[in-house]
Amino acid sequence: MAQQAPGVRVLVVDDQDLVREGIAALLGIQPGIVVVGSARYGAEAVELAQRCEPDVVLMDIRLPGMDGVAATALIRRQLPRCRIVMLTTFDDDEYVGRALKAGAVGYLLKNLPAAELAQAVRLAHAGVAQFDQTVLAALAAGSPAPDLLTPRETEVLRLISAGATNKEIAARLYLSEGTVKNHISRVLSRLGLRDRTQAALYARENGLV
Repeated sequence: MAQQAPGVRVLVVDDQDLVREGIAALLGIQPGIVVVGSARYGAEAVELAQRCEPDVVLMDIRLPGMDGVAATALIRRQLPRCRIVMLTTFDDDEYVGRALKAGAVGYLLKNLPAAELAQAVRLAHAGVAQFDQTVLAALAAGSPAPDLLTPRETEVLRLISAGATNKEIAARLYLSEGTVKNHISRVLSRLGLRDRTQAALYARENGLV
């Protein structure tokens, strides 16, 4: 009998016991997710990450002692393959900028439904940046978030906003239509958008066209 593929290993870090335990419990019943530990403090998170080697860490920003940003930087240095997503109630653009510089691959707010949070964990593990819409708006008001899109994905987004079809984008960029579809899927996922219409609006609002 073939062995079932292991789930995404997740470490939950939050200083509020009820919140931390609730997140861990909700994620623990989601398919493809395995919660390997939880931590209340930044230093404890760093220690547990070394011991448990999670694939994804859900990290709060404000923690007693070492904050979530400092803990993120340390974990990323020690476990470069580990993906860290900030999960917090604070959408301040200064926090977002500090978290990204420390190596976080996403920034989400705690009002996410459990299924959406689980999907965000899976996408983060796959290397897809995850940002709350409110956070994206804050970033757009200041400076753009670094590395949200590759140069090729940005080109695809610009052509979408110009009304180009997949076939036209493929011809313009010398790509197959299948490759174009993959690029569009990643653009929508990384920017937290539902469809091409939202993508076109995002491009116009952020000065990409």
